[in-house]
Amino acid sequence: MIGTALDALEASGTLATARFAESFVRSRAAKGQGPMRIRAELAERGVADEDGAALLKNPDFDWAAAARAARAKRFGAALPREFKERARQARFLQQRGFDGAAVRAALELEDSD
Repeated sequence: MIGTALDALEASGTLATARFAESFVRSRAAKGQGPMRIRAELAERGVADEDGAALLKNPDFDWAAAARAARAKRFGAALPREFKERARQARFLQQRGFDGAAVRAALELEDSD
């Protein structure tokens, strides 16, 4: 009975996985989470990996800017000068789900640093 009701809701457009996934991505990104963590949470909720990946690769969203904002919110505007503090902030961003490029951009590090 539940399956039939869900099928009817999906057919009518009331229950749309794509709409849910898009809303979920926007919500999590607004909370300062990165694409890798969001993708994992989408998978936990039954959204196909291809659908999640397509939403996360949206060119309108700048993950480096999101990482900068998350870092600034947690640690303040000043960039870390010491290696130990940079490593701590990088770990924070990685735990939030940001990739290496976004972490480097947030800490304004060059590849050689």
